[in-house]
Amino acid sequence: MPLRKIPTGTLGEMELKNKMPNTYHTIIGMEVHAELKTATKMFCGCKNDPFLAPQPNIYTCPVCLGMPGGLPVANKKAIEWTIKLGLALGCQVNLFSHFDRKNYFYPDLAKGYQISQYDQPLCFDGKIETSFGDVRIRRIHLEEDTGKLQHTTIDGKKVSLIDFNRGGVPLIEIVTEPDIHSPEQAKEYAKKLRQILRFLNIADCDMEQGGMRLEANLSLSSDPKVLPNYKVELKNINSFRFLEKAIQFEERRHAELLSANQTPVQETRGWNDNKGETFSQRTKEDAEDYRYFPDPDLPPIRFTQLDIEKMRATLPELPSKMISRWQDQYGIEPKNSELLTEDKDKADWAEAIFKLAEKPNEVAKAIVNKKIIVKFSETAAEVIALYQQATQTDSVDETELKTTVETIISENPDAVVQYKAGKTQVLGFFFGQAQRKLGKKVDSQQLRSLFEEALRA
Repeated sequence: MPLRKIPTGTLGEMELKNKMPNTYHTIIGMEVHAELKTATKMFCGCKNDPFLAPQPNIYTCPVCLGMPGGLPVANKKAIEWTIKLGLALGCQVNLFSHFDRKNYFYPDLAKGYQISQYDQPLCFDGKIETSFGDVRIRRIHLEEDTGKLQHTTIDGKKVSLIDFNRGGVPLIEIVTEPDIHSPEQAKEYAKKLRQILRFLNIADCDMEQGGMRLEANLSLSSDPKVLPNYKVELKNINSFRFLEKAIQFEERRHAELLSANQTPVQETRGWNDNKGETFSQRTKEDAEDYRYFPDPDLPPIRFTQLDIEKMRATLPELPSKMISRWQDQYGIEPKNSELLTEDKDKADWAEAIFKLAEKPNEVAKAIVNKKIIVKFSETAAEVIALYQQATQTDSVDETELKTTVETIISENPDAVVQYKAGKTQVLGFFFGQAQRKLGKKVDSQQLRSLFEEALRA
């Protein structure tokens, strides 16, 4: 595992440079929560639509409000979707699983416990590939979401209100091994996970609303073979950019503390983007603090291997395989494929266009770089027509073209010097001059060949 130099000196400009070791090893494990978009909640029949509810607390019942006598019934669709995600990530599936009670008190938890999974999650041992290396998935389990606190002022008094529309919504949690070693890798991992969740069409992952929340457990070590005896949890981050910035801040903070022979406090911290810093929320709990035990109101879950294979057969072609196939089948450069595989509907729309296009990669490039403005409601034929209209060129005599190219080169000696010094972006300037002189739209590839040939002379 590589060692990274952690930038310092930004936290109060502390004079620690002489005390800093040359390198620290960043160790990160991530926990990602995503709300599943089933029609109803996890353990009751209430509508699962917390973000568009017209009023607070209207999608509630005795079960999700934790009232006496309310008995939970597990949502079969949510369980199947969780297993589908596990299969998409190459996980093993527990043929026997169960739900547990995670006991803690907080105002947004009406029952005084959360129904979750502890020792026998639905899925385990998978991975997501990143450009920095594989990130192993330790476990994927299913639980219920909590209510949402709203801090406001009423009649001049600061109060906290609770909206339980979100309470009981199916919440999937994906936990990694400590295989992430940089803010950039954490960001890439999280983006790839969101892409897969959307591709499977099981979660919208609306991060601004809280439909997907990112958490990173971080520590630093000067020895890559030794795990530190502490970790700090960055909790409930709702932006990939905030995740990256929060980890960068924590790397610097930890490095400065460790260099002063201090161990960072094991705690949960949030991110304040206005101040550009993390802040302490509470000390970190251990698993035993939650007093997990099997939920006596919910029977265990049993599957056969045949059940699992039937679910596996429903998996769509996943983004990584689609991007690879597009490159082989249509010549689409992977950088042009990334934005077009954000979800399956968009990918299917793009594939229909590629099947019809004479130059699929050029069309993909035009869409991604916004050379043509298209709507996803437009058909493949309509998009191709727009592309052809935008790229249609005028017929120009080649002798006239060559004369124009030679004139432009002779009139712009400084630009020629820059090009020969390696600044190939000057070609864009030459193209613009040619279009203006000719008063016509000329094929850019033809212009490029003529200019490159003349500039080599």
